[in-house]
Amino acid sequence: MTLALGARLAALALAGALLEIVGVSQVSVFGGNADLSPLIVAAAAMLCGSMAGAVVGFGTGLFLDLALVQTLGLTSLVLLGVGYWVGRLREERDPHGPFMPLAIGAAATLAAEGGYALVQFLLGVDAPVSWLLVREIVTTVLVNALIATPVFALARRWLEPSLPDSLRRRRRTPTRPGLSPLS
Repeated sequence: MTLALGARLAALALAGALLEIVGVSQVSVFGGNADLSPLIVAAAAMLCGSMAGAVVGFGTGLFLDLALVQTLGLTSLVLLGVGYWVGRLREERDPHGPFMPLAIGAAATLAAEGGYALVQFLLGVDAPVSWLLVREIVTTVLVNALIATPVFALARRWLEPSLPDSLRRRRRTPTRPGLSPLS
């Protein structure tokens, strides 16, 4: 990873975390809030791979834990896992298509929200568990799925100038019906 790419990843993670703290988390949609951090981490992992995704996830989570005065390392652990596994998906399968951001954004959000709830439960945090928690997680996943495509597009536009050629996605050349050897 080059220094320019590292600086752009850090700026993307910091801007996303600040935007989430200042604005996005204050807006409630159908009883749930959008959560930009898993989307930013997933976008970085889809563009740069598992190692960069894990680093961005850890850094974003640590910044959020420090800024919101939460249990230190909890969000870092969850987002590190999300970034690593989305990056591994990119390295192994390289999914692409028009609905890829939607599916990966929803899956990353579900993993982050579910992982956060599970780790909170395992730590023994005394919080009531009810159907309201399930409703809030489902609502957050749906809202994040809707905003995943613009977030992924902005992240791609921001990171693409400093991506090395090995990380850039190759576009397939369209086949022309008249030039096929089978016709």
